[in-house]
Amino acid sequence: MYPSISASQWGSPTAPKKALLIHGLTAWSGSWEGLAQRLVAEGFFVIAPNLLGHAWRRGTDYRMSTLAEDLRPYFNKDTSYDVIIGHSLGGTIALSLLQFLPKTKETAIILLDPPLELEGTTEMIKSWILNEATNIKTIEDLAADRGWSRRDCTLHVLSVLMCDRTTVEGIFSHNEPWSFSGLLKNIPPHVKITVLASDPKAGAFCDPEHIPCDVERLNVRVLPGIGHCIQCEDPDAIMDLIQLPRAKL
Repeated sequence: MYPSISASQWGSPTAPKKALLIHGLTAWSGSWEGLAQRLVAEGFFVIAPNLLGHAWRRGTDYRMSTLAEDLRPYFNKDTSYDVIIGHSLGGTIALSLLQFLPKTKETAIILLDPPLELEGTTEMIKSWILNEATNIKTIEDLAADRGWSRRDCTLHVLSVLMCDRTTVEGIFSHNEPWSFSGLLKNIPPHVKITVLASDPKAGAFCDPEHIPCDVERLNVRVLPGIGHCIQCEDPDAIMDLIQLPRAKL
């Protein structure tokens, strides 16, 4: 039922805290290396699955519900996480996972520039992603263009090489119309969600106007000057949201 499950992990399974990281479209689990290492340093065991159609995993059904169901094994035996972080497509999938979360433990969910509504912009965004996947930039060009570390640029190039364009086309065609903001309207009492939205001037996919207002346990923050890949450009903004033990004075 769950073909060729694969994932990356960091830290010790006996660590006191657990984090689940869900990558975005054309990325892969290893793309989280930088953030995962920081979480491990703070006492987390980190797991990052590879989504269907990514990191050489085959897939034919790319509906959001199917992508979420594929991650169900990571919640077997009431497995719980202190924090779940989803970037872009991974953020939208994270919202579809709420039904799998144990009700006995509070979970913090951090969504990194999730595309909630794409009415009128679907073709533009799909074309941009397909162009990125077809005309792959060198590590040097990426570093110069986006200012990322060499590590993040290397992992990005590798991730694109492991994702077929049919996956990109399937993700968009199987989720038409792209409308998932409604998933934010009924947040369970044991879940807290924070949306970190990128700067619209820097290529944001998440429009804060699409985020429901006055929803309990939902916070939104726009990051000025930060582009779509928040984990590469401003990991501090993510770490600041995670409850860490205070240093003893």
